Amino acid sequence: MSTTVLFTLTMRLSAMPSDAGYGEQEQDANTALLELDKGLRSLKVGEQCEAIVRFPRLFEKYPFPILINSAFLKLADVFRDGSNFLRLCVVKVAQQSRLHLDKILNVDEFVRRIFFVIHSNDPVARAITLRVLGSIAGIIAEKKNVHHSIHNGLDSHDRVELESAIYAASCFSAESRTFASGICHKLAELIQGLSIPAEIKLKLIPIFKHMHHDTPSAAFARQLCLDLLPSYPAKSFLTITLRTLSQLAAASLVHIPDQVGLLLGYLCHDPRIAVQMTCVQDLCLLARKAPHMWTGDNLSTLTQQCQGRESTTLLANRLRILAILFATPALLLQEQVEAIATLCSTLSHHWDVSVAATAIQIRTLLAKWGNAGPGFHDNRESLVLSYMAIASAAQNVVIQCLAEETRTSVQALKVVLGCVRDLSERCPEALPALINTLTTALTSTSGESSLALCQCLVSLGESRPEDLFTHHLPILQQLYADALHQEQAQGDGRNNSVKHDMLVGLAMLLLLADRKGRSCQSISQNIQRLVDHYPWPAYRIAHQATRLNCHETAAEIFVKLATQVASEHYYYWLCGLEQFCLGETCLADITEKPDNLMPCLAKALQHYEKGLSNLKAASTPSHPLLFHCDYMRLRADMLHSCLLLLSCLATIRTCPPPAIAPAVALTMGQELLRCGHMATEMQQCATQVQQLSVRYARLYQTSFDADPDSLSKIKLIQQQCLLLGHAIDCLILNNPAYSGSKQWNLLGSCNAVEGSTGTNKQQAKKQLQLTDAILKDLQNVLAQTDGQSISHQHVNCLIEACAGMMRLPFGFPRYFFQALQSTSIKLALSPTARNPNEPVSLATDTHLAMKVEGVIQHGSKPGLFRKVSKVKLVVTSSCATAKTTAVGKSSESDGGTSEGTWSVEPHHDYFSIQILLSLPVVGTHTINVEASVVDSDGSCWQTGPKLSLLVKTYEEFSLQQRQQQQQQQQATGTR
Repeated sequence: MSTTVLFTLTMRLSAMPSDAGYGEQEQDANTALLELDKGLRSLKVGEQCEAIVRFPRLFEKYPFPILINSAFLKLADVFRDGSNFLRLCVVKVAQQSRLHLDKILNVDEFVRRIFFVIHSNDPVARAITLRVLGSIAGIIAEKKNVHHSIHNGLDSHDRVELESAIYAASCFSAESRTFASGICHKLAELIQGLSIPAEIKLKLIPIFKHMHHDTPSAAFARQLCLDLLPSYPAKSFLTITLRTLSQLAAASLVHIPDQVGLLLGYLCHDPRIAVQMTCVQDLCLLARKAPHMWTGDNLSTLTQQCQGRESTTLLANRLRILAILFATPALLLQEQVEAIATLCSTLSHHWDVSVAATAIQIRTLLAKWGNAGPGFHDNRESLVLSYMAIASAAQNVVIQCLAEETRTSVQALKVVLGCVRDLSERCPEALPALINTLTTALTSTSGESSLALCQCLVSLGESRPEDLFTHHLPILQQLYADALHQEQAQGDGRNNSVKHDMLVGLAMLLLLADRKGRSCQSISQNIQRLVDHYPWPAYRIAHQATRLNCHETAAEIFVKLATQVASEHYYYWLCGLEQFCLGETCLADITEKPDNLMPCLAKALQHYEKGLSNLKAASTPSHPLLFHCDYMRLRADMLHSCLLLLSCLATIRTCPPPAIAPAVALTMGQELLRCGHMATEMQQCATQVQQLSVRYARLYQTSFDADPDSLSKIKLIQQQCLLLGHAIDCLILNNPAYSGSKQWNLLGSCNAVEGSTGTNKQQAKKQLQLTDAILKDLQNVLAQTDGQSISHQHVNCLIEACAGMMRLPFGFPRYFFQALQSTSIKLALSPTARNPNEPVSLATDTHLAMKVEGVIQHGSKPGLFRKVSKVKLVVTSSCATAKTTAVGKSSESDGGTSEGTWSVEPHHDYFSIQILLSLPVVGTHTINVEASVVDSDGSCWQTGPKLSLLVKTYEEFSLQQRQQQQQQQQATGTR
C-alpha cells in the first residue's frame, strides 16, 4: 500500500466519534488575552492587525463576559487612536462577533470611545464609525446621539459616508422601533428626490423591509414601495422593490395575501425573465412562510399560469411553488385537487425532466394528503392520484432523466427518487416493478446518477422485510465486480469520492441480497482486493456489515485492515472490532433447539472480553471511547447474565433442594425457599438483569449527541433485559405456587418496541414477534402448571426465551462509528483558592456565594438532532472532616450532605448563575457541581461535566466569645 493511501486511512480513522471532542491542550483565557494585548500595543501595523483578527476566535473559545468586555474596550482604544485600516479590522471583528456583543458590561464606555471618531474631519473615518455603530446596533439600539449621527450621515455629500449611513440605518431599523418609525419619512424624501443618484436609491429601498415593528410603519413602507413600482419600471428597481415588499410582508404577515396577488400579476404580465424569476423566488418564500394564508383564487391563478406555453424553466419554477404549498395539508382545497392532479398528470409526460419530476412530486403529495384520513376526500379511486399510476409515471421519468447527462437531470432524478421512497411505503405492490427498473438502470449509468439510484435502492431494501434483490443478485454481483476491478481514478477528489460511495452502495445491496447467516459470500470472495485498493471504502463496508448483522464478513475485513494502519491505537481499534464481530458470529451458531446455547455464549463472551481489552488500548485522551466501552461492556455483561441464568437453570434439574428446605421456608415465611439454593441464585440472576436495564437507561441518558437510530437500538436492547427479567419474575420469583398470587394476563404487557424508526425497524419487528411468542409461552406454562412447584416446563420456557434473545440481530449503532453531532460543556467555578490543592476559607456564620459559569461547545453541526434548551446544575455538599467546636461540643452531623438543583437557560451558548450555600458545620466541605442538559422536548440528558470545590469552614473568634459568655450567663443563672 502506498504511503498516501495509508495516511488517508489513518486520518479518516481518526474521525472515530469522541465523547469529549475538545481534548486538545488549550491555553488559559487570560494568557491568550495578554498575548493579543501585546500585539495590539506593538509598533508594527502587521502585528496589530494580526492581533485584531484573532479576537473572534478568542471569543468563540472563551465567551465569558469579563474577557469579552475587556477585549472590546481594548479594541475601542485601537479604533479611537489607530489608523483607518485598523478601524476596518475592528469593524470586521464586531461583525463576526455579534453573538457576543450583549456580554459587554461597560456599553456606555465602549460606545464613548467609538463615538469619539464620529467628530473627525476625515469622512472615511466617519464612515467607518457609522459601520461599526451599525454592527453593534443590537446593544445600542436606542442611543439618541447615534440616531442623530445616522440622520446626519444620510445628508452627507461624500459617497463613502452616505453608503455607510445607509448600512447603519438598515441595521438600526431592524433593531429599534423608534428609529424605524422616525427614519421612514426621511427615506421617502431621499428616494423621491431628484438629486439622489439611482444607485443610492437602489440601496435605500431595501431598508423598508425592516419597517415591521408596528402597523402604521409597515403600511407606510408598503404604500411607498407600491407607489415606486409604476414610477420606476426599470428591471433593477422593479426586482429590488418587489423583493423588499415580499420580505416586509413575510415579517409583518398582514399583507401576505395582497403581496401574493401582486407577485402573481407581475409573473403573468411582465415578460422580463429577471422579474419573473424574482416573483417566483418571492412566492416560494411566502409559500414556506405562511401557506395557510394563500387563498383559493391565488391557487387558481397559479394553476392557470402553469397551463400556458411559457419557458420550461418558468413552468418548473411555478410547479415548485405548488410543491411547497402542498408539502403540508394547510392549503388542500378539495374543489381544486382534481384539477391540479389532472394538470400534473399531463405534465408528468413533459419532455423537460424538471417539469415532469416536479409534477410527480405534486401528485405524490396530493395522494398522500388525499388518503391521509377521514377529513380528506378519498382519492384512491381517482386514476390520476392512484399510487400505481404515480409509480408508473415515476418509472418513465427516471428513464427520461437517465437518458440525459446534465446537472438538471441529476437534480430531477433525486426529486423523483424521493417520491419513489414515499410510494414504496404506501404502495408495496408497486415495489417490485420500481426495483426492477432501478436495478436495470444501474447497468447503463455512471457518476452521480448511478449513485443516486444505488442510494435509493439501499433505502428501499432497508425499509422492507422481503428479499427484494434476490432475483437481481447476478446483476449486482457483476456491477460490484466491475466497480472493484476498476483502477483508482487519479482525477479530482469529487469523482473519486463518487466512485467510493458507489462501491459502498453496491456492497450494501449485496449485503441485503446475499446474506447467508452472518456472512455475505459475494463480498467475502474479493476482500483481499478490496482492502488492497480501497482501504477506506473497505472500512465503510465493514461498518455497514456490522449494522446489517453480517458480522463474519465484517470480521474478515477488519482483520486485514488492522495491519495497514500507521498507529497502534487504530490497530487496537480494528482488532477490537474484529473480536466483537467474531463474538456475534458465535451467537449465530445457536440452533433452534438450544442444545449448544451455553458453549456459544461462553465462546462469544471470550471474544467480547478480548475486544474490550483492545478497545481500552485504543483509547486516547482526545478519543476516550467512553460510549464504545460502555456499550460493549453492557453487551458482554448481558451475555454473562444469560450464561449465569442457564447455569442456575441447569442446577434445578441436577441438584434437588435439601430436606431441610421446607422447614427453612416455614421459619422464614417464604415459600420460595423450599427450592433451596436455587431461590437465592435466581434472585441474583433477576437482580443482574434488572441492573442491566438500569445501566442501559443510564447509557441512553448520557448519549445526548447520538442519532435517533442509535438511541432506538439502545432502547430495544434495554427492553430485552426487561423482558427477560419479567420472565424470571413470572415463572420463578412470583410463581403462584409460592407467592400465592393469582395468575395475570401477560399478553401485551411488554409491547416494548413501539416508536422504533429508521434502520432499526426490521429489528423492532423481529423483537416484537419474539416478545409475543415469549409472552404466549409464559401464559401457557403458567396455565398448565397452576399451583405446581418449579418444574422442567418453567426451565424450558426460560431457556427458550434466552435463546430467542441471543438469536436476535445485534447491529452496531451508527454512533459507535460516527458522531454527527458534538456537544460539550465547560464549567468554571468561583471563588477559587490561590493554590489548586488548598481549600477556600469561609466563616460558618456567612454564606458561600458561588458563581457557576459555563460554555456550551459544538461541533460542525450544532443542534442536528437535539438542541440545548436549559442547563441543569445539581450542587451537592458534604462535610468530609467535621471538627470539634471551641466550646467542646462536636459539630452537628459528621459527614452530613445536602443537595440542590438549579436550572439556567444559556444565551448564545453561555450561561451563568450565582448560588448561595450555607455551610454551618465546621470542617472541610466538598462541593460537587454536576451539569446536565435539558433539550427542547424537556428530556434531561446526563452529559456532565462534574467539578469539585473544597471549602474549609471556621468559626469567628467573636462568635466563640459570645457563645462562651452565653454559657457562663446560663451557668450563673442556674446557680
